[in-house]
Amino acid sequence: MTKKHQEIRDAVTQLCTHYPGEYWRNKDREEAYPSEFVEALTMAGFLGCLIPEKYGGSGLGLSEASAVMEEIQASGCNGGACHAQMYTMGTVLRHGSEDQKRMLLPGIARGDLRLQAFGVTEPTSGTDTSRIKTTAVKDGNNYRINGQKVWTSRIKYSDFMLLLARTQPREAGAKPHHGMSVFLIDIRNAEKNGLTIKPLRAMVNHATTEVFFDDLKVPASALVGEEGMGFRYILDGLNAERILIAAECVGDSRWFIERATTYAKEREVFDRPIGKNQGVQFPIARSYAETQAASLMVESAADLFDSGDSCGAEANMAKLLAADASWRAADMCLQTHGGFGFAEEYDVERKFRETRLYQVAPISTNLILSYIAEHVLGLPRSF
Repeated sequence: MTKKHQEIRDAVTQLCTHYPGEYWRNKDREEAYPSEFVEALTMAGFLGCLIPEKYGGSGLGLSEASAVMEEIQASGCNGGACHAQMYTMGTVLRHGSEDQKRMLLPGIARGDLRLQAFGVTEPTSGTDTSRIKTTAVKDGNNYRINGQKVWTSRIKYSDFMLLLARTQPREAGAKPHHGMSVFLIDIRNAEKNGLTIKPLRAMVNHATTEVFFDDLKVPASALVGEEGMGFRYILDGLNAERILIAAECVGDSRWFIERATTYAKEREVFDRPIGKNQGVQFPIARSYAETQAASLMVESAADLFDSGDSCGAEANMAKLLAADASWRAADMCLQTHGGFGFAEEYDVERKFRETRLYQVAPISTNLILSYIAEHVLGLPRSF
């Protein structure tokens, strides 16, 4: 199958050759952020590709951005360290004031500023976003923010974060999701004035944290768009997020298939390559077919997004199919390698852990199935 945007893909692949498996293994051991890799992507213009040219970006579409993320993963690198920089700024781009855009977007495009932290999930609300408890109360020309977020990744390596908080009680709105607002928080100032960041060790090295807000005062100019419309603003960005992460999963799957195929050709047991056995061949072949199908779904969803058409169902299905394909490919690759699959030096166990995340984040596969059942098939709401 011919891949779109081959020139972009080749450039990304070339950049990634400078960050081999040993680089990522060292970052894992040290629980360190891949600053050098992120800086290289930024300087090459890849992380600013969705920013319009008038703000210093490349002005490209989600199709091109998906190609970037797919090739990062297919090269054995980990775009999870910085993928949010691509899509998080979309909330400001679509709903922010002109002052907010000019203050932020050119700096992101140049690499002077980073916006790759998004505070939404809370310990008690999980995926039921309508039940978040973090509040932002108007106080003259400021807002005072109190509450807690969890799984807020990359905040220690960001200058700004987007925060979803309640500006109106859940019971006061016509619908549970009414009364939430989005704020653009300057982390550099906030960390000394009511923002506390606590590292959260996890299975994957995503620099994730818990974040606490203790009467944090932010100016009214930090509000993005209209007060109370925050949930709708966030929804606008979810399709882009899901499509980009689906592209990452396709890249992961391609990496697993390539590694498994190479190993199956070279590894000999009982005086023959293990790839000669159908018990080894067939799972690899099935993963390849599943990955090709998922790739077509991702491509279709990205094209719909770029054309401005409705793509909620396609974005969700792309993420579902790609995450499933990558997870099955990961399991297949580990099984093909046998005991060596657990050895750190082969990188299989690292990528295995990384791609498992996407069965859960940024949205559980079960919630995608619920979405398809209700909004596409018209079945009764299950929760």
